[in-house]
Amino acid sequence: MQSFEHSFKAMGGPCKIHVISPHEKTAVAALAACEAEVRRLESKYSRYREGSVTTAINSAAGVEAVEIDKETAGLLAYADTAWRESAGLFDPTSGLLRQAWDFRSGKIPDPELVKSLLRKVGWKGLRWTKTSAFLLEAGMELDFGGCVKEYATDSAAGILRNRGIDHALVDLAGDMASVGGRGDGEPWVIGIRHPNSPAHAAATLELSGQALASSGDYERAIEFEGNRYGHILNPRTGWPVQGFAAVSVSAPQCLVAGSAATVAMLKPQEESLQWLSRLGLPWVAIDPAGEVFSDELSGRGHG
Repeated sequence: MQSFEHSFKAMGGPCKIHVISPHEKTAVAALAACEAEVRRLESKYSRYREGSVTTAINSAAGVEAVEIDKETAGLLAYADTAWRESAGLFDPTSGLLRQAWDFRSGKIPDPELVKSLLRKVGWKGLRWTKTSAFLLEAGMELDFGGCVKEYATDSAAGILRNRGIDHALVDLAGDMASVGGRGDGEPWVIGIRHPNSPAHAAATLELSGQALASSGDYERAIEFEGNRYGHILNPRTGWPVQGFAAVSVSAPQCLVAGSAATVAMLKPQEESLQWLSRLGLPWVAIDPAGEVFSDELSGRGHG
């Protein structure tokens, strides 16, 4: 068995894919196919790309429906399910609120600006079918950022499996999917970053075919008049959530893990703990004081 690693930048961060295989040609070709797939999805769904599906839908907001393919309809169907199951907390139209929040400025926005943007946030303002999508009001925006990186992680892992790779770890800027274990009978051991001490792991998780996604507000925040405002915004209020500092969830698919971690971040802490416990999935959550709560994850911290 040989170990092969491929690193590149995409989806807003560093990406690394680790493959263990006895066949160099197979491994190298599989790694190249994974990068190509990630870049395809970034190009197709990035709101920053002129020719993307997202840009087309947003540009036509309030004007006309845009034709979509089966893949896009599948992502919208997943987002719709996540929106319903989270009682509206997972909302791909809430990216519009970034217009009010500049986390580099050190200042909080005018509440009236937030209120005006909130009028154009709401998943019910998107009409979609298997072949078309239409934002009902001009100025509304759809953002696949809450699911496309996780979807790409799953897709890359699927490519590896289809190419005969039995042992691999896909890591797209922190969203992970494993293909089997490490190949020596051992699982992939992943450290869960502690927001108050980035160099230390709050817990560890073993992956052998599962995925992992994390959500946290510790990387971008505004400290203003003694209060901390993290970058994860509640789509109902337009203001930063006051819950956990970080949540990680493991699931069979990274797409599921990612939406679960996001929803857990958006709920008040006690409600989030109850919701996570009902999920039936391994998770770890860290509050702003640094206390660790976990369920089924190894290295249970001190929560």
